[in-house]
Amino acid sequence: MRKWWKWILYAGSVMMLIGSASFTIYCAWKVYAYHQPGERETEAHENNAYHFVLVPEELDNDYWRLVEKGAKAAAKETGVHLEYVGPRQANIDEHIHILEKAAASKVDGIMTQGLTEKEFTPVINRIIEKNIPVVTIDTDAPTSKRTAYIGTDNYYAGFIAGKALAEDMHGKANVAIITGSLTASHQKLRVQGFKDAVKNEKGIRIIAIEESNITRIQAAEKAYSILNKHPEVNAFYGTSALDAIGIAKVIEQFHREKETYIIGFDTLPETIHYLRKGTIHATVVQEPYEMGYQAVKAMVDIIKGNDVPSVTNTETKVIRKQDLPLRPARNYEVKHD
Repeated sequence: MRKWWKWILYAGSVMMLIGSASFTIYCAWKVYAYHQPGERETEAHENNAYHFVLVPEELDNDYWRLVEKGAKAAAKETGVHLEYVGPRQANIDEHIHILEKAAASKVDGIMTQGLTEKEFTPVINRIIEKNIPVVTIDTDAPTSKRTAYIGTDNYYAGFIAGKALAEDMHGKANVAIITGSLTASHQKLRVQGFKDAVKNEKGIRIIAIEESNITRIQAAEKAYSILNKHPEVNAFYGTSALDAIGIAKVIEQFHREKETYIIGFDTLPETIHYLRKGTIHATVVQEPYEMGYQAVKAMVDIIKGNDVPSVTNTETKVIRKQDLPLRPARNYEVKHD
């Protein structure tokens, strides 16, 4: 009886071993067969080898989430691998460190801003020397060896903001400017464009220029300080996406909505909220989704050896309450989970 049970157990073990070996061979064959692509699959596999990195100024900024959204859409269409990595809050040293790390890992292409000529031009040039193309996005580094720029003409954006304020205020205003950064090139261009637009308006005076470091809180603090020191100020211009939001909070706190004009930048949900209420009167609209989308498409063309324009300016315009809602929504709306 015991021998009989031993034979059954032995036979069962052999059958299990044979079944396991057969399954392993089958799986191995499937893997082998799967990795024997046809002509189209080979092209897709080669395309998947492209590894791009998008480095924004601020990782969780809603504006940059729209850039990321556009870049990911293009990456999906072209079959490339895209990483979105950057500082949590604007920090030039951290930003540059991330760029250098991406270059050291030998990625196929890098998309980023050229925030300041002093810090970013050398690092972009070093990356280019490693045969890694760089596409600047949103903010150009025109004196660097960057391969292409895709984004707003920031001087023009500031200029049309100045013209809009002059028109809406009938050429008479005491203006305070709150800018995201006094050193970042795109912010400086937006300020200069604004100044040039209003310089021949005899009734418009620029009373103060303050820095917010691209935060709602500091924008509000600077607006509060300006109104205390210069109660004659009746118009504000905010050059970063968060400036007008901070200004609007203070204007409502002072109950000066009816007597103070605000023009800002971008279309964050809070900006649209204040625009609908009438606290913010106008905002300069960029196309962050298109920037991200076109940057990835351009990078693929660059790697394939196709001609790409040195500069591609995305559309910029001023909108007011009557222009809402904005379309296409993909350029302006961030959906939070």
